[in-house]
Parts: sequence; structure tokens; C-alpha cells
Amino acid sequence: MELVSHPSSTILHRFGYKASTFSTASSLLPQSCTYRGLYSCCFPHNQAVLRNSTNSAQSRYLCVPRKVDSVARHYFKPKEDLNRSYSNNKVCNQNRLSRYIVVRSELAETGYPDASYPLSENKLGSKVRGICFIAVTAFIAIFLFMAMLVAHPFVLLFDQYRRKAHYFIAKTWATLTVTPFFKIKYEGLENLPPPDVPAVYVSNHQSFLDIYTLLTLGRSFKFISKTSIFLYPIIGWAMFLLGVIPLKRMDSRSQLECLKRCMDLTKKGSSVFFFPEGTRSKDGKLGTFKKGAFSVAAKTKVPVVPITLNGTGKIMPSGMEGILNLGSVKVVIHKPIEGSDPEVLCNEARNTIADELNRQ
Repeated sequence: MELVSHPSSTILHRFGYKASTFSTASSLLPQSCTYRGLYSCCFPHNQAVLRNSTNSAQSRYLCVPRKVDSVARHYFKPKEDLNRSYSNNKVCNQNRLSRYIVVRSELAETGYPDASYPLSENKLGSKVRGICFIAVTAFIAIFLFMAMLVAHPFVLLFDQYRRKAHYFIAKTWATLTVTPFFKIKYEGLENLPPPDVPAVYVSNHQSFLDIYTLLTLGRSFKFISKTSIFLYPIIGWAMFLLGVIPLKRMDSRSQLECLKRCMDLTKKGSSVFFFPEGTRSKDGKLGTFKKGAFSVAAKTKVPVVPITLNGTGKIMPSGMEGILNLGSVKVVIHKPIEGSDPEVLCNEARNTIADELNRQ
């Protein structure tokens, strides 16, 4: 077998490197050979490291021979760290070398760079708190659900629409659950309408904890929830007893029935609660508001009460319900808004909540 070696600088030029701007240990240079008229090149996987300020990269490679279709080829694999310096190293022909480049991010946190809040790193303490939170809320829910079940016949007889007794139990459940884990600060409680006055409440939506936080206000407003949530043991059954309004998101008929039921409840003296964004924010930014809630308020001539929630997304980020970070929550109740134009009500409520989020 005849092996013909090619200078390493030739191979560097073939991949767009300049000899004057590239420095490395001789043992790390790519090797090439010709065997029976077939050209084979061993090129190490360059490791591009994203750093704010650094002048070194760490990598070492082990050549592992393989045979494919009777042709000997060599591949390189990282084996152990080896410091080597480099300066003014430019990689050309990025498309040709894309499969040789590995990018490692050193961001300590997850989330979008321009997010209103960064998502906290998954640490052991946050996971332990998350497990404890789930255990506490489930344990309390079992006993309070039994109390709700016993009281339900009397609630249907004397308070079918508001169901104040059930919401008092729900407030107790939420308060006992969140108190050991985080504090809630309230601002503008004087702006809340009297308990017997129907209204349409709207809020931004950041986290699974929003429901717990809002229940601590002690108002018997009817939430709107996905139909699948009602299938959850204990929690879903309690939602049914509370009179939570089911909704199929992608079903236009279900959406129409939901709005009709909301209007019927407000006419009979009950309040309803909407998250106009329709879903939880992934990055903490306020999304576009849908006009359904404001149409209900305009047609039934009840006030719209905007509420700003801040901090729940940091404690339990959307999509990460298994963890619970340290932090506190602030609830701001704004002055009620009245009007007959759904679009005007929608814009005013969203601007009010957005201004409060920008100030915090």
C-alpha cells in the first residue's frame, strides 16, 4: 500500500483558511492521503465557542479508522481537553464547513433574550419546591373537595349562579396552597366592585399560578377553561362544582355557546373572568387581546375590570409546571372601564395592563 502525504497548509487552503491567520499544534493538523487513486481527508471537527471575551478554545481529537465500501476513512472524536491559542481566526465557506462546526451556548438561563423576564435555570431547589407545591395543593384539595361536595345541594338551591360558598372554599384552598411558597402583594383593592355587582374581569396570563392568585381575591367570578381540564381528578371535578365555563378552543360553535353563557350569567348577577390573550405568555410579553370578553361587557352593560399580574411567570414559567422558583407576586386592580364599543374597551384595557407591566 502506497501512501502519499499532502502538506497540511494545502488542506487548510482548500477549506478557506489562511496560513498567516491560523495557528495550531502540529499534532492537530488535518491529515490526508491517497490510496489506490482515492483521495481521503481527515479533518477535525472545529469547535466554535461563543464567549463574550476569550482567547482560547479547548479540544483534542482522536482519529478512529473506519472502512466504508472497502475504502479506509478516518474520523476524529473529542477525547480530552487541551488548551491552544488562536487569533484572528476566520472561517470561510461556512456552508461547506457547516457539518464540522459545533456551537456551544454558555447562556446560564433559558428564554428569549428580549423577554420581559428571563426564565430561571432549573435547579434542584426549584424542582423540590415544585414537588412540594403539587403535594400540598393535592392534599388540601382532597379535604376541601369533600366539603364542597357536601355543600353543593344547598348551593344549587339557594345560590345557583354566584355559588359564593364554593368560591369561599376555593379561596381557602388557594390561600393555604400559596402561603408557604410565595407572598402576594395587592394594589388597588378599592377598585374591586362589590361582590353582588356583576362585572367582566380581564387579566394578562403568565403562568399556571394565575388561577391560584386570582382566587385569593375572594370574588365569585366564573373562569373559562379547556374542556380537557375537567377530566382531571379532584381539580376538574371541583371546577365543575364551581360552575367554570368549558370551552373547546378550535370549535367555533363552542366559542359561541361560551359567550352566550357568559352573557346569561352576567344578566343573572354573576361575574365572569377572561384571559383575553387566550393562552399563557411564553416570554412574559403581553399578547394580542381577543374581543370576546369586551363584547360580553358591551352587550350586557357591565363594567370591565382590568387586572395586572406580575411575578407568576418568574416563579412558575409557562410550560415548566414541575418547578417553583423563589419570588413574589404583585396584583394590581385597575379602575373599572365602561362603554358600549367592544373595540374601545379592548384597547383601553390592554393599554392599562401594558402600562403597568412596563412600569414594573
